[in-house]
Amino acid sequence: MQIILLEKVVNLGGLGDVVRVKDGYARNFLIPEGKARRATDAALKEFEARRADLEKVQAEKLAAAQAAGAKLDGMTLALSQKAGVDGRLFGSVTNFDIASALAKQGFPQIEKAMVRLPNGPLKAVGEFDISVALHADVIAAIKVTVSPEV
Repeated sequence: MQIILLEKVVNLGGLGDVVRVKDGYARNFLIPEGKARRATDAALKEFEARRADLEKVQAEKLAAAQAAGAKLDGMTLALSQKAGVDGRLFGSVTNFDIASALAKQGFPQIEKAMVRLPNGPLKAVGEFDISVALHADVIAAIKVTVSPEV
């Protein structure tokens, strides 16, 4: 299916690009999330009429993400979990745990899908480097320190 992107999508394209994607990806994710529309002649004409507004909205989102990324970059987040004597956690620290801890620190806009754990959930005590994708162009690096619960 051919679609026109209404915002930048990672590994797909930028605002206004007409791309071909699988039907399910377009129908189930891109179109319902408002990230794309079917690339019909009427939709292309409407997009060109609204292009300046869409670019302005995207620039505002990028500026907000850059501001939040500047605050977040280099931050250290301390979490405690039950752990055994060998340093392994009885559970794990997931992206949901990190997102909820960041929300308590004053970053409510961060969702669990934005937290990127390169090696999966954290299952040991220690210090880990985590990235948070606030926008397609803004990725902040934070440190998560997992300590055993007393």
